[in-house]
Amino acid sequence: MRNITLFFLLGICCITSFAQETNQRLKISHVCGDFYVYITYQSYNGQKMSANGMYVVTNEGVVLFDTPWDTTQFQPLLDSIYVRHHKKVIVCIATHSHEDRTAGLSYYKKFGIKTYTTKQTDEICKDRNEPQAQYTIDKDSVFTVGQYSFQTYYAGAGHTPDNIVIWFPKEKILYGGCLIKSIEATDLGNLTDANVEAWPITIKHIQQTCKNPRYIITGHQDWTSTKSLEHTLKLLEEYKKK
Repeated sequence: MRNITLFFLLGICCITSFAQETNQRLKISHVCGDFYVYITYQSYNGQKMSANGMYVVTNEGVVLFDTPWDTTQFQPLLDSIYVRHHKKVIVCIATHSHEDRTAGLSYYKKFGIKTYTTKQTDEICKDRNEPQAQYTIDKDSVFTVGQYSFQTYYAGAGHTPDNIVIWFPKEKILYGGCLIKSIEATDLGNLTDANVEAWPITIKHIQQTCKNPRYIITGHQDWTSTKSLEHTLKLLEEYKKK
């Protein structure tokens, strides 16, 4: 009887675990060392689409790049990070003005997290009455938090007029956001604010400045390939031919 009961309970646990996995709204994946990608989801053109953000765990606290696309995951992300690493998020930098990057800025400011965008992003958010960061970055800057240093780099317009990338030169990690398309992407995605003419030049500037990246984190879909810069150029070339 005890064996039957145990088997039944194990079965229920497996079913519950499977249900949680299939309904998951927040996923955290390890990149390397202290670097992690977090993924949330929204519906785009009638399909479920992932949005990738990144965070790095430092001696002083956690630095977050972009905020969740799914607004229900602002707090679960903070909670998940604290449970995993026993550290709080202390800095958040959004890489452009779209909601899949900036939606949580106001929420995170309430918790004393220092939030940043470029001045250009801030002006766009202000004009559209959308969440703004507490601080603005006037030019390409180097941040040092704990044992890690990284650069904010504006290479030019592309997906949006204000998109920046984050470059960790020592670790060779490039966080590209929506400016860099995943190798899974079959088109350029949302072009509402895009500058398709400038975009290839911007990507080439990134290739020249952020050389030989070991990891390239794209804004959406699979981020595990280092060929995403080349793939973005290919998609742009295909778009020009249409």
